[in-house]
Amino acid sequence: QVQLVESGGGLVQSGGSLTLSCAASGHTLDRYAVGWFRQPPAPKKQREAVSCISSDGNTVYEESVKGRFTITRDNAKNRVYLQMNDVKPADTGVYYCGVEGIRRCSGSYIGWGQGTQVTVSS
Repeated sequence: QVQLVESGGGLVQSGGSLTLSCAASGHTLDRYAVGWFRQPPAPKKQREAVSCISSDGNTVYEESVKGRFTITRDNAKNRVYLQMNDVKPADTGVYYCGVEGIRRCSGSYIGWGQGTQVTVSS
């Protein structure tokens, strides 16, 4: 069973940059789509999809992060990254990576990490 560990979160000022990393163990990611989600702080409680990358590198982004966030994958390192530029306070939340059981991004995730906190100060 694949295990995912997120890292790279922290406190950043509005307009700054941050790179999140999702490291996998127990299984290779190269044949599967991987996505990033975020859990905003209360009162919002619903997890939001941020981005996804398919096994062949096709990417999708949530509208509010288009042009600011970039998802990439390094199959040799079994990692997926989320480069976050020009961050905004609305980007604050716990960021999770998840792996799908298929090659394309479909929203059918089968495994999640524990998350990494991102806090953007205004």
